[in-house]
Amino acid sequence: MNTGSKKRAVAVIFGSRTVEHDVSVVTAHQVMQALLPTKYDVIPVYITRDGKWLTGEALRDLKTFQTDDLSEMLGIKETLLSPATQHHGLITPPVAGRLGRNQVQRVDVVFPVLHGSHGEDGTLQGLLELADLPYVGAGVLASATVRDKVMLKAIMTAHDIPVVQHVPFSRHEWVGDPDAVLQRIESELGYPVFVKPASLGSSIGVARADDADEARNFINVAANFDRRLLVEKAVEDAIEINCALLGNTELRASVLEQPITWQEFLTYEEKYMRSEGAAGMKGAERKIPAPISDELTQRIQDMASKAFQAVDGRGTARVDFLVCEDAGEVYLNEINTIPGSLAFYLWQETGMSPTELVDELIRLALEAAADKRKTVYDYKTGLIAHAAARGLKGMKK
Repeated sequence: MNTGSKKRAVAVIFGSRTVEHDVSVVTAHQVMQALLPTKYDVIPVYITRDGKWLTGEALRDLKTFQTDDLSEMLGIKETLLSPATQHHGLITPPVAGRLGRNQVQRVDVVFPVLHGSHGEDGTLQGLLELADLPYVGAGVLASATVRDKVMLKAIMTAHDIPVVQHVPFSRHEWVGDPDAVLQRIESELGYPVFVKPASLGSSIGVARADDADEARNFINVAANFDRRLLVEKAVEDAIEINCALLGNTELRASVLEQPITWQEFLTYEEKYMRSEGAAGMKGAERKIPAPISDELTQRIQDMASKAFQAVDGRGTARVDFLVCEDAGEVYLNEINTIPGSLAFYLWQETGMSPTELVDELIRLALEAAADKRKTVYDYKTGLIAHAAARGLKGMKK
């Protein structure tokens, strides 16, 4: 990948203000372990639960995160990502109470490994666009749209990709008239249903309701996690099938997996905490390849690619489906632009190691940055000189 001897500086950003914080920390350490030190200078950048940015070599050790206040640890410093293009990286201020200048640490590419709010939802991607830094994964548009399940379903419907019948509503609507919302659910969906926060992953806040009383209770819980909510009709006898994607303009689909669930859907604990060593999604139980027909496999891979292109995705994703094989029904459920464990386990089944996967993701990030440089952002019109000469009065006419 590197033709010369100079190593690329890769800032791995993880953590952040999200209920999926811990999942991000685990995935980030898998990524840092896969980045070869002969190719990359890895810069760990950890965003605390309250939004403080930290950096330091100690953050590469997962045991470090058993300490409550990391900022007090030796070698860990506060830092920030500068949106100014002239800095092209991180700024670390001098230690409080000491004289000194800000230290600028140049970054060649950013590797975001954040799940959920304040990171996977387009917010960090917007900052990276302002800073003009190459970064791994989906851009602002794709990141923002797929995080909101209501918006994603609207886009999929517009592209003739089937989604489960659902009722969307806001926390404001629920608080204002919960009975009216429940009446909509009853008349449009019936029971059983699944209650979901619109923009969370890892099954947080998700619950199955078999009647109106359960729906009321579970919506009250879900409303703590998001201001936008939705209730989906339960698809009976469905299995979950997932497909990972890799690429920018040309996409490659992985083998498919069927997660093995202990309940009617894969909970947070089943995804991340049942396996020994908290290995993240790569440690969960699953059938790979999924035990479905070749024809259905190809259909799902094609649907995954079509969906990712519809939201202008790039880099990687894991697309999750609900499948009723006997009925021939396939519904797109979610698109994860920063999937847990980066779906390492799916690519390993195709012969691609974690090291090869992160290499390819960085190559795709640099390719996307090169494509961005082809876009003209500066257009001189002479308007300022004209306004300066004539004054601003009446300029809006």
